[in-house]
Amino acid sequence: MNYKKYFPIFKKQPNLHYLDSGATALKPQVVIDKMVEYYTDYSANIHRGLYPISERATEEYELAREKVAKFINAKMEEIIFTSGTTDSINLVARAMGLKKDDEVVVEIEAHHSNFVVWQQLGKIVFEITKNTKILAITHVSNVLGQINDIKSIIEQARKINPEIVVVVDGAQAVAHMPVDVTDLDCDFYAFSGHKMYGPTGVGVLYTKAKRQLEMEPAKFGGGMIKTVSTSESTWANGPEKFEAGTPPIAEVIGLGEAIDFINEIGFEEIQKHEKELTEYLLEKIGEINWIKILGSRENKLGLVAMYSDDPKMGTSHDIADILGRDFNVCVRAGHHCAMPLHTKFGIETGTVRASLGIYNTREDIDELIKGLSKTWMIFTKK
Repeated sequence: MNYKKYFPIFKKQPNLHYLDSGATALKPQVVIDKMVEYYTDYSANIHRGLYPISERATEEYELAREKVAKFINAKMEEIIFTSGTTDSINLVARAMGLKKDDEVVVEIEAHHSNFVVWQQLGKIVFEITKNTKILAITHVSNVLGQINDIKSIIEQARKINPEIVVVVDGAQAVAHMPVDVTDLDCDFYAFSGHKMYGPTGVGVLYTKAKRQLEMEPAKFGGGMIKTVSTSESTWANGPEKFEAGTPPIAEVIGLGEAIDFINEIGFEEIQKHEKELTEYLLEKIGEINWIKILGSRENKLGLVAMYSDDPKMGTSHDIADILGRDFNVCVRAGHHCAMPLHTKFGIETGTVRASLGIYNTREDIDELIKGLSKTWMIFTKK
């Protein structure tokens, strides 16, 4: 089925070949309409207004929290709204009181959002010991596209250190595969709305109930307090403790609609569609002898990072520029916020990444291949 009809951008740009969903997914009309509905029908602040439109805004906002909880098999009170995955992981690091000498195990493939924060606030190591405080892992690599068996990783980590705190970056997973945080037994699971057909500026931090009790607020202000006096303040219970100030109300409501959109299609259909396209993409790239793929071709989730070690070829940015300018093919170029991984593989100028969404078709891939062939002709003829 061609899902492009649900995305208004393709009506404006019918020749667009968007292969950059790993950076941000396009938005379906239903998500846009839901956000416009908030701004036009009941645009009021939440939780504190005792009038009808404020009450409706509060209901829609908390309904989105309920949708998120069901989506990942959590409880409502375990869902904290943030501005995105980066904000969520920073919240964990600060709210858990991480100190400079606290050991944090991070994978080399981790996104900078799940690497730099631990580097700055803790002490990064690459092997779990009984002294390791936090294990920060990635569900799906945004460069390799590999799906990590995080349930098994968590089980093994807890055998070494039963008290280890497990933080999962799920930004590349939630739009493409079912996630059950209860089954995974992670302490925290972070993701962003904009990578799952939802708005920018909103994200989620799942917090296991017992860990939430250990957390101190990282931001202070209205909405997160219980009492305030001239000498001290006390904090609200539950997720409100970590949602100081006016939240991104329209974006949260839009995120709830994006979850409805995904649920309506269903993960069985999403995975079938993306698996077929991924296999086709790998097949067509495999026919181009000057292109190499970073990582394994197995257990890959709709994302391929490519490069060439031919000295005649331009950089990843040169290739992406030609693809975009001459073929209207949108791909990502560079290190994809994973510089240590590229350094490990000796690819200093980065890779070209094509990442799939529900709206992609074989025609998008064919146009990518056509564009790659042209880049070869341009650079080898110089």
